[in-house]
Amino acid sequence: MEFLTNEKLTIVGAAGMIGSNMAQTAMMMHLTPNICLYDPFAPALEGVAEELYHCAFEGVNLTFTSDIAEALTGASYVVSSGGAARKAGMTREDLLKGNAEIAAQFGKDLRKYCPDVKHVVVIFNPADITGLITLLYSGLKPSQVTTLAALDSTRLRSELAKYFKISPDAIRNCRTYGGHGEQMAVYASTTMVSDKPLSELIGTEMPVEDWQALRQRVIQGGKNIIDLRSRSSFQSPAYVSICMIAAAMGGRKFDYPAGVYVSTPEFDHIVMAMESTISRDGVSYTTVEGTPEEHAALAESYRHLCTLRDEVIGMGIIPAISEWSTINPNLK
Repeated sequence: MEFLTNEKLTIVGAAGMIGSNMAQTAMMMHLTPNICLYDPFAPALEGVAEELYHCAFEGVNLTFTSDIAEALTGASYVVSSGGAARKAGMTREDLLKGNAEIAAQFGKDLRKYCPDVKHVVVIFNPADITGLITLLYSGLKPSQVTTLAALDSTRLRSELAKYFKISPDAIRNCRTYGGHGEQMAVYASTTMVSDKPLSELIGTEMPVEDWQALRQRVIQGGKNIIDLRSRSSFQSPAYVSICMIAAAMGGRKFDYPAGVYVSTPEFDHIVMAMESTISRDGVSYTTVEGTPEEHAALAESYRHLCTLRDEVIGMGIIPAISEWSTINPNLK
């Protein structure tokens, strides 16, 4: 059996629906034979492991533990869904305090038990903020930590395919940037629909009011899943996050924006979705291009994220920005 790497992949929060689906996806994609599942809820974790053993995957050395030291020691890659799930009536931001505290401990555990980790993907909400906190306390370089932001772009792809009644494969370069929340910036200028720019179709083949309604459905995509299934998304975040870690292992290119630590004259000291590339060398990003209206939406999304970041500072979970470099010298 051929795998992308033999290095250890640890999945944090593996007893949950996202984590257990991540584990199965990683094995189906043949990422590595060495996968460790971690969750503090031992009985459910053992149940997940037993089910995966029953799948009879070939060549996989699957282990599980409720000891974080055992889980992280020797890990080259880590994906964490280890926060509280979003429930009906909640926004991603409602999870802020509890999951921010979890992220702080997660970052400290990474620093203590696997300082040589190559890449970490954080997906528990609000992912932009939990990823930022994880990065701060882990001591890792910004290129080593990404957050799940791509679901908004994949939801845009899905909504456009349904609207135009065409294959999703005919929709290319869907992009949302900024926060992974209801203040995201949804871009039309990047998107191609059957090789036609979406921006040229809006107002002609697609009435403006239809675009505005579709855009809102994208923004409310996570809420819609909760309304339909009475629980938050788990299949899509599991698959997309494993695609991210696969790219970090040197596998197939990841085609959507990732949440990255951004430091530019305009956007600084924040994690947000940007045009990014994930590879064995880590994640890099480029400046987002769009219309003036799209850029204004991106700037507004950034301001919202800064408000959340500053709330976490006010809670005492992370220090003032001026002190960040004393905790993580890579953040200047």
